[in-house]
Amino acid sequence: MKAVTVSANSKALKDLLNRARRRDVILESEDGEQYVLARITNAQSFFIGDTDDFASEVELTRKNKRLMKFLDERGARAKKRKGASLAQVRRRLGLKSSE
Repeated sequence: MKAVTVSANSKALKDLLNRARRRDVILESEDGEQYVLARITNAQSFFIGDTDDFASEVELTRKNKRLMKFLDERGARAKKRKGASLAQVRRRLGLKSSE
C-alpha cells in the first residue's frame, strides 16, 4: 500500500478526507469501479521500502527488526489463545455451511 500526502490546495480531496473522518466513504469512478476511503486508527505501520520488486520487498521486510519483533510478539500472543474453528465462526455469524 502506498501513502500519498494530500496537498492543502486540493479542496475536493480535503472534503473527502473530512467525510472519511466521520464515516467510511465509497468512491465510485465514472466507469463504476469502487474504492474505499477509510480512516485508519491505532495502526502500527512499518516502512519496508518503495519498490515493486517482490524479492527485494521480502528481503527488506526480513531486515526490519522492529517489524520482526512485532510479528514475533503477536504470534506468541496468538498461540496463547484458543482459536475458533471455521464451523464455530459460521454458527456465530449465522452462516450456512459451505458443504
